[in-house]
Amino acid sequence: MSLRDLVVAYVTYPAIQAYALLAAAGLGLAVYWGGEPLRLLVAAAATVLIYPLVWYLLHRWVLHSRLLYKFPQTASLWKRIHFDHHQDPNDLGVLFGALYTTLPTILAVTLPIGWLIGGPGAAALAAATGLLTTCFYEFCHCIQHLPFKPKREWLRRIKRYHLAHHFHSEHGNYGITNYFWDRVFATFYAEPKGFPRSETVFNLGYTDVESARYPWVAELSGLVPGEPVLRRGRAE
Repeated sequence: MSLRDLVVAYVTYPAIQAYALLAAAGLGLAVYWGGEPLRLLVAAAATVLIYPLVWYLLHRWVLHSRLLYKFPQTASLWKRIHFDHHQDPNDLGVLFGALYTTLPTILAVTLPIGWLIGGPGAAALAAATGLLTTCFYEFCHCIQHLPFKPKREWLRRIKRYHLAHHFHSEHGNYGITNYFWDRVFATFYAEPKGFPRSETVFNLGYTDVESARYPWVAELSGLVPGEPVLRRGRAE
C-alpha cells in the first residue's frame, strides 16, 4: 500500500470526516466565545497531555473488559468497539472507533477540562483539540494495521508495539502513539519474547466456555456458542 492509498482510506472514512467537521466547529466556537489567551492555551495543552492516560484507561479497563459481553444489552457494543477488531485486526471496517461511543467519550473528557480552565471558549477549544488528537491517533492506527511500511523509525516502532498487542498478547501495549502509561503500569513490552504469549489475543477472553455461558456475541458473529473462538469465522 502506498502513502496515497493510506491517506485516501483514512480521509474517506465517515468517522474521520465527522471528527474534522466537529473540530472545525469547535475552533469556530472557541473564536466566537473567546477567552483569555493563556487559559485557552492551557486548556488545549491539558487536553493533549491527558489524552494518553484516558486512552490507556479506556483501552485497558473498558475495551478489554470481560463484563460487557456478559449482558445482552451490552454484548453488541463490546463486539463492535473491540472484539471485532481483535478478531480481524486488519479489517478497515472496524479499524476506527464507532462514533456513538467515541464522540460522547471525547466530549465528556474534554469539555469539563476546558470549562474549568477558561469557560465556554476554552471548553470548545479543548473539545476541538480532543477531536484533532483523535484524528492523529486514528491515522497512526491506520499505519499500524494497514499494509503500509512507514519510513520513520518512530512509526515503525509504535507499529511493532501495537501489532504485538494484537498478535502476541493483549495484556500489554495498550497505547497507540504513546506508551508512557504502559511503562508506568508495567504493561509495556518492547519484544514479544520478553512477555508471556496470550492464548486469548484474538478473542479477548471470550472463549468456548464463555460463549456457551454468554452466547450473544457468538450469535451476532455467526459463531456457534460453545465452540472455540480464535479468529473471525474460524474454529480451532
